[in-house]
Formats: sequence, structure tokens, C-alpha cells
Amino acid sequence: MTSSDASREDREQEEAPRVVIRDKRRLDPETGELRKVADAPATSDGPTASGPADLKQELAERTADLQRISAEYANYRRRVDRDRLASAELATAGVLAALVPVLDNIDRAREHDDLKGAFAAVAEELEGTLGKLGLIGFGEVGDPFDPNRHEAVMHSTSPDVDQPTCVEVMRRGYALGERLLRPAMVAVADPEPAAERGE
Repeated sequence: MTSSDASREDREQEEAPRVVIRDKRRLDPETGELRKVADAPATSDGPTASGPADLKQELAERTADLQRISAEYANYRRRVDRDRLASAELATAGVLAALVPVLDNIDRAREHDDLKGAFAAVAEELEGTLGKLGLIGFGEVGDPFDPNRHEAVMHSTSPDVDQPTCVEVMRRGYALGERLLRPAMVAVADPEPAAERGE
């Protein structure tokens, strides 16, 4: 073997990673006795067994982390469920708003006594199905006037009312739960002033 071959082997041995074997067995294989904890070398990546107080503190920290993650996940699930319900309600509201003109045509046919036979059965079934989906029709003669739900197109005074009241309904209004799809178009009568009533 030449000197260059020997020096190359020496370099390869120096560059090769050293394998370190640590005996972490708790029982001594020769005597069978329990080894002391202090004999085991401490590693920086594992937990140190310095005492029960440290273990309790580490357990408390891990428990707090787990509780925080569980709370974040519960909040995430609630937010996703709420968004899913809101999306479904928006989609339902869009479909129902598109069907409101059909209901107007049914109301006009009913007023002119043209709602007969099979057409009447279809109209009743449609109105029943839309009611099950949550569509609520409103706007009746005698209802108190609510500017949030009624659109006043005519105005008058009347001795027969004691508050602003709907005296004629030109077009029904519709709502889906608390969401207003369309206000009712009404004629409103206010009570007559006291001077005109002769008081």
C-alpha cells in the first residue's frame, strides 16, 4: 500500500460520520439492577426528568395547548355552519323572489274569478310549497301601516281609523323569515285631525 492510499483511507475515516451508541436501557444488562437516572446522558431534544414539578408544569402547558386548539376548532365549526346556513338562506331567497311575480298573477286571477279547475289546484300546491319553504305573504286591509314593510302609494284621512292604517292593498308583500323580499304596495289612511271631527 502506498503512502497516498494510506492518507486517503485516513481522510475517509475522518470524514465518515461517527456512530455513537447510547445505552438507554433502564436495567443494567450485566447486573439486572435499575440504573440511576443521573447515569443517563441528558439530550437537548427530549424532556428532562428533573422532577415532578417540571412534569406537572409541562402537563399543564400541553393541556392548555390542547384546550386552546379544541376551542379554535369549535369556533371554526360554528362559523362554517353559520356561513352554510346563510348561503342556503340567500339561495332560497333568490328563488322565492323570482317566483313572486307568478304569485302576483295567481292573485290577479283569483280577484277576477279566473282561478278554476286544474289551474286552481296547481296554484294552491305552489302556494303551499312556497309556504313550506318559509315564504310569508303580508299586506291586508286593516293592517297598521309599517314603513319598513309597506310602500304607501296613496294617502288619505278617515274618521274610521285611530292610527295610520292600510285601507287598500294594490300588491301583496313577501318575506322569508325576517328578510323582506318585497314590500306591500298599499293605500294609507291617517286619522282625521281633532278639529275636523268637531272636537
